[in-house]
Amino acid sequence: MLTPQARTAALAAMTSQELDVLVIGGGVTGAGAALDAATRGLTVGLVEARDFASGTSSRSSKLIHGGVRYLEMLDFGLVREALRERGLLIQKLAPHLVRPVPFLYPLRHVGWERLYVGAGIFLYDALSVSGGTSAGIPKHKHLSRGAALRAFPGLRPESLAGAIQYYDAQVDDARHTMFLARTAAAHGAHVASRTVVDGFLRSSDGRVAGVRATDAETGAALEIRAKSVINATGVWTDDLQSLLPEPGKFQITASKGIHLVVPRSAIPGHSGMILRTATSVLFVIPWDRHWIVGTTDTPWTLDKSHPAASGRDVDYLLAEVNKALVTPLTRDDIQGVYAGLRPLISATAETTAKLSREHAVDSPVPGLVVIAGGKYTTYRVMAKDAVDLAVKGLPHRVPASCTEQVPLLGAAGYRAAWNRRHALGRGTGLGVGRIEHLLHRYGTLVDEVLALIDRDPSLGTPLPGAEDYLAAEIVYAVTHEGARHLEDVLTRRTRISIETADRGITAARAAAPLIADALDWSAADVAREISHYESRVAAELAAQSAPDDAGADALRREAPEIVPA
Repeated sequence: MLTPQARTAALAAMTSQELDVLVIGGGVTGAGAALDAATRGLTVGLVEARDFASGTSSRSSKLIHGGVRYLEMLDFGLVREALRERGLLIQKLAPHLVRPVPFLYPLRHVGWERLYVGAGIFLYDALSVSGGTSAGIPKHKHLSRGAALRAFPGLRPESLAGAIQYYDAQVDDARHTMFLARTAAAHGAHVASRTVVDGFLRSSDGRVAGVRATDAETGAALEIRAKSVINATGVWTDDLQSLLPEPGKFQITASKGIHLVVPRSAIPGHSGMILRTATSVLFVIPWDRHWIVGTTDTPWTLDKSHPAASGRDVDYLLAEVNKALVTPLTRDDIQGVYAGLRPLISATAETTAKLSREHAVDSPVPGLVVIAGGKYTTYRVMAKDAVDLAVKGLPHRVPASCTEQVPLLGAAGYRAAWNRRHALGRGTGLGVGRIEHLLHRYGTLVDEVLALIDRDPSLGTPLPGAEDYLAAEIVYAVTHEGARHLEDVLTRRTRISIETADRGITAARAAAPLIADALDWSAADVAREISHYESRVAAELAAQSAPDDAGADALRREAPEIVPA
C-alpha cells in the first residue's frame, strides 16, 4: 500500500543504502520501469516531483490502442506491438482497468472509401491476431447508413454514407499509472511522490552515482545513491539533463493536446466515434456517464507543469465535432477540460541511441539512462528497454524482464469477482451498479474499500457534489493510494474535477475533512487545501476564455503549486 507511513519508510530506505536502480519520474513509463526492475530482483527506488501521473500520464485520451492512423504510415511493426500490449492489458495485466470499447468510423463516400478503410481495419484486426493477444476484442463489422445511425443517433444523416465499427480499449490513465507504482512497491520498490531531484551525484570517474533531492513535503535535503539512474521524466527530460554538463543525445519538443468532457446526454450515441479532420483525427470517446472529445496537436513552449487550454483550443474542438452532430455542442455543455503534453523526440547528434518514431533510449553519461517519447499503450516495452540498458553496467547477472507475466494489483481473480457482482451488491446493500463502479476502479482490491465501510458505515454514502463516488473512496485514496493533497484525490485518484458541472468545488469541501485524519491536517490545513483547489479551478476556467496560449498560460499560472504547511 502507498500509505503516508510507507512514503516515509521509502525515503528512509533510499537514503540509507545504494540502490541498484533509481527511477526518476512517476508517470506511466517511470512507474513501469520501477515495476520491471523490481520484478527482476533489483533494489529499486522511484521518485516523482509531484503526484504520480500528474503530467502527461493523467491527461491522455484514455485509450489503449494500436493506432489506426499509423497504418497509413506503413508502420506495421509499431501497430502490431501496440496491439499485443493492448491484449496483454485486457487479458492478464489489468483487466479491471482496461476494457474494450467500440468505435464508429463514419464513411462519407460510397464505394472506394469503404474498400480503403475496410482494408485498413481488416489489417488492424489481423495484426492483433498475429500478436497472439486478440482474445476478448470483437472483430470489426461494416454498417449501412441506417445501422450506423442506430449506433450513433446523434450523427447528421447527411454526414455519412455508412460506417465501419471496430474495437480498441479504454483506461483511466492516472489510476493505471498509480497501480503500476503500487504494484512496484508490492514487489519491493521504494516509492515516494513529492520528491524533487535537484542534481546528480558523480563518482570520481565521472559516472552518475545517484541524485540530490528535496522532500517537497518537509523541505528535507536528501541524497539517494544508485548504481544506475533512469531519467523517465517525459517532457521534463531536457530539464533534468540540463543538471549535467554533458549534452543530451536527443531533444524533447512538447505538443499540446486538449480534451473536452461533456455529459452522455449531450450526444446521443452508443459507441465511440473517430472523425477525420483537415490535419488529424478527432475522437468522441465514451467515459462512463460522459463523453471525452479530443484532441488537438499544437506546439507548446510555456509552463510544462500546467499546460493550459485556451479559448481557441476549446472553440476548435467544438467546431470540428459539431460538423458531424445533429445537435451542436456549446460551451454550456462542457463539464471538464484538460490539457496534456506529448513528448516528441528529435535527435541532436550522431548517436547509438535506439531511435524510433515512438520512443528513444540512450545513455548519455555512464550510470544514467534516458527514456523518452513513446505512447501510453507501449509503456511496458519502453520500461523494459530502459531497464535492459540500465542493468548492463551492474556487476551481477540480472534476469530478463518478466512484466508480461506480472498482473497489477487487483487483477488476480478479477473475472470471478465480476461474476459475483450481483451477490456482492446484495450483500453490501450498495447495489450492483455501485459494485461495478468499484470493481472497475479497484478490481479485487474492492474488499479493502468495503472494509473501510464496515468499520465506518458513514463512508458508504455518496460524496456530496460527486455522487458517483463514495466517501470511502476519498479516504482510500490517501490511506492506500499515495494521495498527499486534495488535488491529487479530485483530479487523479478520482475524476471529479472533470466530471462535475462545478469542476469539483462542492465535492472539495466535503472531501477535505475526510482526508484530514489520515494526513493529520489541522483546520487551517483543510481550509488551505480547499482554497488552493478553488484557485486552481478559477484559473483554469479563466484560461479557457483566453484567446491564445500566452494568455491562457498567464491566467493558469495565477494558481501556483500547493505548498505544504
